Amino acid sequence: MKILVRLLMPLAVIVGATVVVCARLLHQDIRHLALPVALVVLLVLAVLWWDLIRPLSTIVRWMRRFRFGEPDAPWALPRKGFLAPLAREARRMAQSLVAARAAAAEEARLRNAGESRWTPDRLREHVRTALKGRPLVVVSNREPYVHVRQDRQIRCLTPPGGLVTAMEPVLRACSGTWIAAGTGEADRDTADAHGRLRVPPDAPLYTLRRIWLTPEEEQGHYYGFANEGLWPLCHIAHTRPVFRADDWHQYVRVNEKFAEAVFEEIADTDEPCLVVQDYHLALLPRLVKDKRPDAKIALFWHIPWPNPEAFGICPWARELLQGMLGADLVGFHIQFHCNNFLDTVDRMLESRIDWEHFSVTRADRTTWVKPFPISIAGPAPDASPAVGAGQTAKEAVLKSLGITARWLGVGVDRLDYTKGLLERLSAIERFLDKYPAFREQFVFVELGAPSRTKIPRYQEFEASVEAEIERINRRFQTRAWKPIVFLKKQHSHQEIAPFYQAADVCLVTSLHDGMNLVSKEFVASRTDERGVLILSQFTGASRELLDALLVNPYDIDQVADAVQYAVTMEPEEQQARMSRMRETVQEHNVYRWAAALLTELARLRPSPAPAASPLQLPAE
Repeated sequence: MKILVRLLMPLAVIVGATVVVCARLLHQDIRHLALPVALVVLLVLAVLWWDLIRPLSTIVRWMRRFRFGEPDAPWALPRKGFLAPLAREARRMAQSLVAARAAAAEEARLRNAGESRWTPDRLREHVRTALKGRPLVVVSNREPYVHVRQDRQIRCLTPPGGLVTAMEPVLRACSGTWIAAGTGEADRDTADAHGRLRVPPDAPLYTLRRIWLTPEEEQGHYYGFANEGLWPLCHIAHTRPVFRADDWHQYVRVNEKFAEAVFEEIADTDEPCLVVQDYHLALLPRLVKDKRPDAKIALFWHIPWPNPEAFGICPWARELLQGMLGADLVGFHIQFHCNNFLDTVDRMLESRIDWEHFSVTRADRTTWVKPFPISIAGPAPDASPAVGAGQTAKEAVLKSLGITARWLGVGVDRLDYTKGLLERLSAIERFLDKYPAFREQFVFVELGAPSRTKIPRYQEFEASVEAEIERINRRFQTRAWKPIVFLKKQHSHQEIAPFYQAADVCLVTSLHDGMNLVSKEFVASRTDERGVLILSQFTGASRELLDALLVNPYDIDQVADAVQYAVTMEPEEQQARMSRMRETVQEHNVYRWAAALLTELARLRPSPAPAASPLQLPAE
C-alpha cells in the first residue's frame, strides 16, 4: 500500500493541476468539471493499478518470500504486459539461486559427513582445471563401441570387459579422444578416412579414433604375445605362458602403429596428457616420450603384477620395463602390485628406487608408481531402497528359465581360466553334497561370455566348463529342476542387470584378478539392499568390499559353506552388509579414480626422454 500511495500521489497532483490550468484557460468554472475530472482520475488509477501496481506488487511479494526461503508463492508472476521481461528475469534469477542453494546444501552435507562424492559434472570441471583446457587422450587396445553387421544392418555394440566398463563413463565426462584398434566388421564403414567418429552414437560426447591392424598383427600382438604370454605370466593362474619371437615382433609393430596415431592426435597440443591402458601397450609410453618429451604420460596396468622371479620368465622383460618407464606415472590397482613392480625394476634395470615416495629414477628422469583402485560409475546417490525388488526380479528370471527354485545364485564372467569357474562348479557340487536339503531348492546361473576363442587354451577351458556343468547336472537334476544353468553368449549390461537384481548370492571366485568389477556391479545393482556377495580374496576388490564373504577359491569346502551361509543369512544382516558395500562403491566410484589419476598426472612436470636409444624392431 505504501508503494501505491507513493506512486499515485504525484500522479493525482499532476492531473489536478492540469485540470485547473485548462479551466482557467477556457474560462470555465472548475466546479462544472469536477465529475469528469474525477472519472478521468479514477480511470487512470484503475489502468495503472491493473497494468502496473498489481503485477509490480506481485513481483515484490514473490521476491520477498523467495528471499526468506519460503515455499513458492501461490500466485504466478506476470507473463504478459510491459512488466513481463522483468518477471522473466526474476524467474531466471530464482532458478539460478535455487541451483546454487541446492549445490551449497549438498556441499555442506558432504562436508559435514566427511565425504566428497565425485560426479560426472564435478570430474568434468576438475579435469578442465587440472589439464588447463588441454584435451585428454586415452589409448587402449579395446574400443568402447564395435560396429557389426546383423540382418543386413549395421549395429553398434558395447564389448564386454572391465576396461570399457571403467573408462567409458570417464570419456563421457571429460570429452577428448579414445584411440583403439578397430575390430568390428563394419568399423571401417562407420568411421571417416582417418578412422575417426563421434560417440556414443545416440549423444556424441567424445571422439573415437580407430587404427587398423592386419590379421598377422592381431594374431601376433593380441592373441600371441599379450594373451598367450603376458596374461598368464601376470596372473600366475597355473597356465604356462608362451613366448614366440614372431609374436614379439608383431607386438612391437602394433605399439609403433598406436604411437603414430597418438602423434597425429596430439600434434597441435603443447604438453598433451595421455593415459595408456593395460598390458597390450607396454612399449607405447617410451615410444611417445622419445618423440614428444613434453607429453605427460600415465600408464594404467589393469591386471596384477607378479613377483620379479615370475616376470623374469619373459625373454623381453627388460624391454617391457623400459617401455613402461617412459611414462611419468604408472598406476596399479593395489599397493602390493606397485611393490612387485618396483622390486622387478630394481632386479632387472640399473635404477634408483625411492621406497619412501614410490618412484624410479633412471638417468635424468623419474617415474612415479602409485595405486589407483578402479571402479564403476556406481549407484545413483539418491537411489532409495526398493523393497521387494529382488524377489520380483527373481520370480521373473526363474520363470524365463522355466525353473522352480527358492534360492538363486549367479556368476557373470568371461570364459577365462583365471576366473575360477571350474573351482566354482566344484564348490556348487560340494554344497549340494554337504547340504542336501538345498537340492531342488537352489539353482546357479552362469552367464559366460566366450573369450579369445582363437587361443587353444581358451578352447580347451570352455570345453572343460561345459563338460563339468553337464556332469553335475546329470548327477543331480530331476524332471523339473537342475542345479546349474549355463547361458553362453556375450551379454549386454541390460541383459545382465535382472540377474544381479534377482540373485540371492553372487559368486566371484577369481584365482587372481587385478580388481574385478563384476563384484562392484552386483553391489551397485542392489537397490533393495539384499543379496550376498561371495568374493575371492585374490581380487583387488576384496580390499574394498570388506562386507562380502571373502573366500579362498581353491578351498572348495570353504566356498560351499559360504554359499550355505549366504542363502540362509538373515535379512537384517544382508541389508547391513549390502548397505555398507553400496556406500563404498558410491564414494569410491570411477570418477574419483579418474580424478585421482589425472590430478597426479597433471601435477607432474614432464621428464626428459630416456637417455638410452629408442626401441628398435627385432630382426626379421
